[in-house]
Amino acid sequence: MADDTPPPGAVDARFTLAAERTVLAWVRTSIGLIAAGVAILHLFGSFSPTARLILGTTVIALGAFTAVVGVVRWREVDRALNRGGAMPGPWPVYVLVGTLLCVAVGFAIWR
Repeated sequence: MADDTPPPGAVDARFTLAAERTVLAWVRTSIGLIAAGVAILHLFGSFSPTARLILGTTVIALGAFTAVVGVVRWREVDRALNRGGAMPGPWPVYVLVGTLLCVAVGFAIWR
């Protein structure tokens, strides 16, 4: 009878694929943010040029940050799955939500 026990350090493929789906979600979010920033820069005529530049550039930078953080987080999760150990903490999500909140307030008060 064959032993079905995986060798030490082997990771169930479901966890690896889940981590890959998560990084793809980060990338989709970053693409959406970058597209929103471009739209702000070029389509929001009701805002002053300075407001458009600041808000649009901030959203584009947030999109780029989201992509980088998503890939870094994916590598940390992949390492934790392969080597064992603690999973990464939730700080990137807090930073993303906090920055989005600041941008939303900027839209609400800047006309």
